[in-house]
Amino acid sequence: MAMEVVKLDLSLSSDDCHECIVASRIYEPGCTGNEPFFVPNDPATDEDDGFLVTYVHDEKTQESKFLVMDAKSPTLEIVAAVKLPGRVPTGFHGLFVSQNHLTEWCRND
Repeated sequence: MAMEVVKLDLSLSSDDCHECIVASRIYEPGCTGNEPFFVPNDPATDEDDGFLVTYVHDEKTQESKFLVMDAKSPTLEIVAAVKLPGRVPTGFHGLFVSQNHLTEWCRND
């Protein structure tokens, strides 16, 4: 079974959820992806102006990668893939924050 990340536009919803799919990327066979996260361009011009990032692990090669995908692309085109030095376990969650938010949070401690 192939793993896939899918972008939905719920304003297109009807009885058939497949009509809501506006973009998707199927991972290579043997690859599993973790929770994708949207990172907007700064400043963003449109709602989906930015990148979808995630970790993917390939069970065949035992390699993990950090993927950066174009959120506007209907195929979620990969614009960068970084091979990681170790495995990222399936189910790993990430949190991405701006430098301003990080600085603000550190001052409040």
